[in-house]
Amino acid sequence: MATVSLKNLTKTYGKTEVLHGIDLEVNDGEFVVFVGPSGCGKSTTLRMLAGLEEVSAGEVMIDGAVVNNLEPKERNIAMVFQNYAIYPHMSVRKNIGFGLHTAKLPKPEKEKKIEEVAALLSMTDLLDRRPSQLSGGQRQRVAIGRAMVRDPSVFLFDEPLSNLDAQLRTQMRLEIKKLHQRVGTTIIFVTHDQVEAMTLADRIVIMKDGHIQQVGSPSEVFQSPKNMFVAQFIGAPSMNMLPGQRSGNTVKVDDQISVELPIETKSDSITVGIRPSALVPVEDGAETLMEGSVTLVEPLGTETLLYVQVGDNEVIASAPGRQHPQRGDFVRLSAEADEIHFFDSHTQESIR
Repeated sequence: MATVSLKNLTKTYGKTEVLHGIDLEVNDGEFVVFVGPSGCGKSTTLRMLAGLEEVSAGEVMIDGAVVNNLEPKERNIAMVFQNYAIYPHMSVRKNIGFGLHTAKLPKPEKEKKIEEVAALLSMTDLLDRRPSQLSGGQRQRVAIGRAMVRDPSVFLFDEPLSNLDAQLRTQMRLEIKKLHQRVGTTIIFVTHDQVEAMTLADRIVIMKDGHIQQVGSPSEVFQSPKNMFVAQFIGAPSMNMLPGQRSGNTVKVDDQISVELPIETKSDSITVGIRPSALVPVEDGAETLMEGSVTLVEPLGTETLLYVQVGDNEVIASAPGRQHPQRGDFVRLSAEADEIHFFDSHTQESIR
């Protein structure tokens, strides 16, 4: 296991800077997930950590040692790629053992390590099969096994589940989480899928345009987003964003919604944010935040999403899965005060 430090990490291609001074400390044994839209710089950061991309400026440190000038094989890291990168002509046993190709170990010891890794990944009965005889999830486990057998200080995962179907993705997420709990190795995982990030991470690093937007636990980035980008990127469906104007200690949205500000601010242009899960229909007579007509109903089983036209804004609310309003119904919606977020519309930063 190892700590990882990124200090003012910068990457340029020609005159174009794509990473703008990344600073991050990853603790020993921690599971950290980089998440963000395509092109945000998360995979570039991972490849610089692995030694597959040259560092333009700044430092990459593993266990306190600067590794900028070390070759990938000298960094004691192992990387699992999106496309598995396993050899089709080799058995599972030989694919896993390929990670020990340069290790000067006696053959019996190599075989023992292969067997141990296969047992951890529940692949003992698959060791003599070829990749063509495996499912997508099994192939990905072979790729993970080949990384594990080297006993690295840090595991790097570059979108390893993106080629799997929905059911396999869920299964592999569970397997990777359980694997981390068993072996405790430091893991840095890159994905564009915020569900993967929320379910896997001890901490999430949210990136946009080569900058880190926020670092925190899944609950922190969900409940206390630092800016509008994080608020809308984390959570599905995205947070409702309602542009309004401050009048005293109240924010008004289209004369349809009036919300009391919990803190003082100098900003007059304020966006009110409410997650769909926090915005719910209420009975007549109950305290109401907003009201409007249902334009679309989206059943999801345990809950139903309601698309509601409120003045000039369409919001998404959540209702129980069985009994819920129908398209065309007039509904009153409410949310708890601590579920309402406020952002400066100009800077897009949170003011709560």
